[in-house]
Amino acid sequence: MDQLSLRRKMRFWNTRVREWRMIAGGLISTHHPVLAHLIPIRRCNLSCAYCNEFDKVSKPLPLETMFRRVDRLAALGTTIITISGGEPLLHPELEEIVQHIRRHGIIAGLITNGYLLTPQRIEHLNRAGLDHLQISIDNVIPDEISKKSLRVLDRKLRLLARYAIFQVNINSVLGTCVRNPDDALEVARRALELGFTSTVGILHDHDGQLEPLSERQQQLFALIMEMGKRSYSRFNQFQKNISQGLGNEWRCRAGSRYLYVCEDGLVHYCSQQRGYPAIPLEKYTRAHLEHEYHTQKSCAPRCTISCVQQVAMVDNWRDPQTRPAFTPADALVQLQTARD
Repeated sequence: MDQLSLRRKMRFWNTRVREWRMIAGGLISTHHPVLAHLIPIRRCNLSCAYCNEFDKVSKPLPLETMFRRVDRLAALGTTIITISGGEPLLHPELEEIVQHIRRHGIIAGLITNGYLLTPQRIEHLNRAGLDHLQISIDNVIPDEISKKSLRVLDRKLRLLARYAIFQVNINSVLGTCVRNPDDALEVARRALELGFTSTVGILHDHDGQLEPLSERQQQLFALIMEMGKRSYSRFNQFQKNISQGLGNEWRCRAGSRYLYVCEDGLVHYCSQQRGYPAIPLEKYTRAHLEHEYHTQKSCAPRCTISCVQQVAMVDNWRDPQTRPAFTPADALVQLQTARD
């Protein structure tokens, strides 16, 4: 076994053991976040037409600010922190943020468009202790909707296959604005060919809500899900309802078990429900976690946000949600409180 294979295997089992501990801890206690998404920069080097999670001007947040937010999430007992954006690879000190997450013993993930990956950057992420990296690829040939294309990114995928010791997942995409849905199948096959895991995502509208799939898209969804059985896509069974245009009965624990921390340091339900509850992370307490754990979310039945749905599986079997959902008026009050 060569040195890279040994490092890859050691990182895999180290991450897997910590994932098992994370699941066990989540089942034993409901009083801590399982997953937080943390935004170090809103700027992106691309401008995909369907995306509402980026701008072209924002500067990277200071490293000290990011360290304080990681420390606060650690104090709340968070077990996974995934860095997202914008495009997080635009942050010049990203690896230091990953290292700080790992110092707390927290599982570190990264969602990127992959454009800025180089052998040197991959090795820096290896050394920082990154556990997971995900790239979503929207099509095979770039078009006016998205440049996150297999033809453009295949060279980056080959770099990851050659140099990365962290786990890589490639997420193919289905949805109404995808010109050729069969592209998703080609992306998934290429991911598995390179030794990565494969998942499939369903594009949502700008509120994170359901966009039903066509009959052909549903067929492709089933094929890709079957191909990805060895990855965490096996926990995406809720997407079967989504792919058929059906709502789900589940207990969304956003604001409690899942936190989305924007570049302004406010805690939101998710990337598509920014403004709820919009409380600064440094003021977020276990009382807030408990409150949101028991709060219904009106957007839940037709939600397509996979990470929130996956986290909720830890608790869907227990603790009915008894508090009514936030209203827009509630959100305005929360935003004003945060500003004050």
